[in-house]
Amino acid sequence: MNDKIIHVVKCPTCSQPVPWVQTQRYKPFCSERCKLIDLGEWAMEAKRIPGEPVFPAPDNEDPD
Repeated sequence: MNDKIIHVVKCPTCSQPVPWVQTQRYKPFCSERCKLIDLGEWAMEAKRIPGEPVFPAPDNEDPD
């Protein structure tokens, strides 16, 4: 008897149940489509991590 507990999460894009198993290729997404939709939202800056903007340190070298 196999007593493994399979965890199930909701796809962040469409909320479909996604079993957290090794064979689930796109976890936490249910499909490649949902994964690409999420990636596109990040690329278009529709999704952001809250916080102060981070700017690179100024370059103090003279450009001679």
